[in-house]
Amino acid sequence: MKILKGDKVVVIAGKDKGKEGIVQAVYPKVNKVVVEGVNVHKKHKKPTQQNPEGSVVDMYVPIDASNVALVDPKTKKATRVGYRIEKDKKVRYAKRSGSKIG
Repeated sequence: MKILKGDKVVVIAGKDKGKEGIVQAVYPKVNKVVVEGVNVHKKHKKPTQQNPEGSVVDMYVPIDASNVALVDPKTKKATRVGYRIEKDKKVRYAKRSGSKIG
């Protein structure tokens, strides 16, 4: 997976298309990511002894990684991710501008 936790991404498909956010969690086995402020669902909590009134909680639900694109640090637009070797280290770079990521 080319998207990592902490990356700034933009949603390119789905109901939240155009929204930007930071990746909170990555699930490579199922190819999904959790993005802050994107795909928010409401979860109703039952009343308990600690919380006798119950509540409604906002929950961030994972979306498919193919529906998000990394934001280029230079141009601030969506970009694809490439890899290259610099000084015996594998480095991610933005294909749009060629600038190093992270």
